[in-house]
Amino acid sequence: MAQYGLLIDNEYCTGCRSCEVACKNENDLPLGQWGIKVLELGPWKLMDGKHWEFRYIPVPTSYCNLCQHRVAKGEQPSCVLHCLASAIEYGPVEELAAKLEAKGKKASIFIP
Repeated sequence: MAQYGLLIDNEYCTGCRSCEVACKNENDLPLGQWGIKVLELGPWKLMDGKHWEFRYIPVPTSYCNLCQHRVAKGEQPSCVLHCLASAIEYGPVEELAAKLEAKGKKASIFIP
């Protein structure tokens, strides 16, 4: 049986936090708990001295179960469905690993 996970593309995350809200609502998580949490990195000045860079990094937590109840019905995890930037993808780990290899350092795979 194939193992499934999330591919998170940090290059395209805009920090809108729709994945956080969708997860909390879908799983009825209380205040202070997240199934996925968007972290902020930066800002820092680039070497050209003129521009700044920062990143938003969605990080699944130990409360994430990949929305097993949704997946069992053939649906995507809530965070994937509601990601406005399409920066989160759900699928077989083998397929996600191939995409990760092509993408490089600005993406990560989460396997619960």
